[in-house]
Amino acid sequence: MSRIIALARRGLAVLLLAALGACSTVPPAGSNQAAAAEDATIGTHKSDPWERLNRRVYGFNEAVDAAVLKPVAQGYRAVVPEFIRTGIDNMFGNLGDAWSTVNLLLQAKPKPALEMGMRVVTNSVFGLAGFLDIAEEAGLSRQTEDFGQTLGVWGVQSGPYVVLPLLGPSTLRDTAALPVDMKASPSAIAFKEVRDQNGATVLSIINTRTKLLNASKVLDDIALDRYILLRDAYLSRRRSQVYDGDPPDEVEPPPAK
Repeated sequence: MSRIIALARRGLAVLLLAALGACSTVPPAGSNQAAAAEDATIGTHKSDPWERLNRRVYGFNEAVDAAVLKPVAQGYRAVVPEFIRTGIDNMFGNLGDAWSTVNLLLQAKPKPALEMGMRVVTNSVFGLAGFLDIAEEAGLSRQTEDFGQTLGVWGVQSGPYVVLPLLGPSTLRDTAALPVDMKASPSAIAFKEVRDQNGATVLSIINTRTKLLNASKVLDDIALDRYILLRDAYLSRRRSQVYDGDPPDEVEPPPAK
């Protein structure tokens, strides 16, 4: 694990340099005719008033992904054996479960919080510090929670849709919650040294991108507009998470007179 973290630390510099380089390689806007057609629809989605800016950030993120993240993830999948990748994913998940437990307590959900706490203890003690997901086999399923969801449970509205540089889809509420979530991220929990935290963060990003390789291929095959598909899927998923899978029907505004 320490060797992987060390390699990931060195990869951080490559990632940052590539990200900066990608700023100057984002493809320019299309023709005037295409831009005019785009103007007719951009910003009309009620949850996405900043769509023009969001699309530019999305384009930057796609350039970084194509130049750096996707090739690194493909190499990681090709070189690292599956059982080690699964174990690393389990360890990150176990550390994240601890923060989920805290958020469930903040949301006044004692039973799920107890189950998630038992999940963390079971995997930490019997699962080799989380390398093995023993708890899942025992019927203790993961319920992922973050501070953005907690704010939603407390009644804070999601606000406009936002695409963050490198971090991807978010909302104004989730963006405001990010500093708290980052303080409790798996890398922050597991390591005290900043350089080790950075290495663990890079490894976590690579691990996440590797899991999404198949999904991104499906998107390439079916999506006419990946931006819209990802935006709508993200907003729907976040709303479902805040309401524990049972969101109320959205009330449509009355027609303008």
